[in-house]
Amino acid sequence: MTDTASLWLGVLQIATVVLVLVLLYRPLGDWIAGIFTSEKDWAPERGVYRLIGVDARSEQTAPAYTRGVLVFSAVGVLFVYALQRLQAVLPYSLDLPPVPEGLAFNTAVSFVTNTNWQSYSPELTLGYTVQLAGLAVQNFVSAAVGIAVAVALVRGFARHGAATIGNFWVDLLRTVTRLLLPLSILAAIALVIAGVVQNFTGFTEVGTITGGTQVLPGGPVASQEAIKELGTNGGGFFNANSAHPFENPTPWTNVLEILLLLAIPVAMPRAFGRMVGDDRQGYAILAAMTVIAIASITAVTWLETLGQGTAPQLAGAAMEGKEQRFGILGSTLFAGATTLTSTGAVNSMHDSYTALGGMIPMVNMMLGEIAPGGVGSGLYGMLVLAVIAVFVGGLLVGRTPEYLGKKIGPTQIKLASLYILVTPILVLTGTALSFAIPAIRADMEATSIWNPGVHGLSEVLYAFTSAANNNGSAFAGLTANTPWLNTALGVAMLLGRFIPIVLVLALAGTLAAQQKVPATAGTLPTSRPQFVGLLTVVAVVITALTYFPVLTLGPLAEGLV
Repeated sequence: MTDTASLWLGVLQIATVVLVLVLLYRPLGDWIAGIFTSEKDWAPERGVYRLIGVDARSEQTAPAYTRGVLVFSAVGVLFVYALQRLQAVLPYSLDLPPVPEGLAFNTAVSFVTNTNWQSYSPELTLGYTVQLAGLAVQNFVSAAVGIAVAVALVRGFARHGAATIGNFWVDLLRTVTRLLLPLSILAAIALVIAGVVQNFTGFTEVGTITGGTQVLPGGPVASQEAIKELGTNGGGFFNANSAHPFENPTPWTNVLEILLLLAIPVAMPRAFGRMVGDDRQGYAILAAMTVIAIASITAVTWLETLGQGTAPQLAGAAMEGKEQRFGILGSTLFAGATTLTSTGAVNSMHDSYTALGGMIPMVNMMLGEIAPGGVGSGLYGMLVLAVIAVFVGGLLVGRTPEYLGKKIGPTQIKLASLYILVTPILVLTGTALSFAIPAIRADMEATSIWNPGVHGLSEVLYAFTSAANNNGSAFAGLTANTPWLNTALGVAMLLGRFIPIVLVLALAGTLAAQQKVPATAGTLPTSRPQFVGLLTVVAVVITALTYFPVLTLGPLAEGLV
């Protein structure tokens, strides 16, 4: 493919993604809002409620909702861990051995937290039972947990003088049955038609054109690929993830997968606007997300097209680690989308990007993956920043800050401040300990870091950024299947997922309990371009002040030499 043809193919992919997202925004957002405001339960849902002993008409306080999230997730970790340890005796295990304890812990935590960090080659480590009953199930329910938490926070803004924020079990089940399952079935059928593998053939030995033999892995790939992208999960059936032709064979499946991972996060602001009774609020949140996304994808595309950084003198350096069938624009669009959301899937190797180009996906995660973010987590992350933005705006004009008729007092701003501090603490502490403790550093230099120097620092920083922000993508030059990294990254994933969720649900409870405050002449309008600008600046400044020092030691030091 010529450079010109590749360029126009990339432009066509971007235009298609934008057009389809515009067309999906209102109907999908309205459907999501309807799921959580409907009083009717489907017959299969009523059967599940009876089975688990849930009264669908009974709502929960914020602490009870939080307990539901934590207990459900803890059971998920134990179940996925047990499946991996018992793999050798399970059907359809492909004669693969049990997964070692440390790796099993890391993988169980990874999929339950919607991170899908993979320190292993999936096709050589996990049989079909673990892939389907363990990982694929968590792809559905971990995504549903994120959406449920976001909806609970939206109810906090929408309700007045209320003691409850919904029912976690109802929100969870409705998300799976009415949103994720129907859409993933349609997406899987489309992927199969497009050539993505879907079978149970195991490993097949075939002859090559040179007279040799090759072993090809099969499996139920399309069904897992669909929910992997739709739920912003990201864990691949194969080690090469969406760069593998069995997962992503053509430029058009590439477009479809990008659309899948963006569809629900982009529609969530519409659902937010509908549920609070003001569509303009949803447009304002979406506008802030869009500004950040455009800046990010433009920057990484420009830097990779320029090809300046790690090896600018090499011919074709900008195509290193990228698939020819996608080109630079198809690769950078995917890289931007997967790290602006919490997906973590890759169709090119971020470790092979130029130094500054590879920094952009890292910064996307450091922003908190809010543009548009993961399913649910993107919306609640941006709403927390909106709380901080109106607080800053209130300080500027000397008025008590309000957002959607709710006063932002000391309790709300403390919860929001703690929320934005959690992941930086985890990222910077994990990275620092990896190099500060002599025994760990020596072990990592011997077994994990194959690119010593500043790029090695970038690889470790990227790993902890990805884990704490529940993204799951990696700078692939880092070997992470070691006792230290399996444990440290697992802890970062757990704390990076559930501490923010606890804070968000506590914030939802305090907001729901408030009565609506009437707007006055001093109320900051939150649906106008000025607020969009303020919200965008707050998101960027918080990230810059937190992470700039460590970025100067890694990708900036490498790329600006």
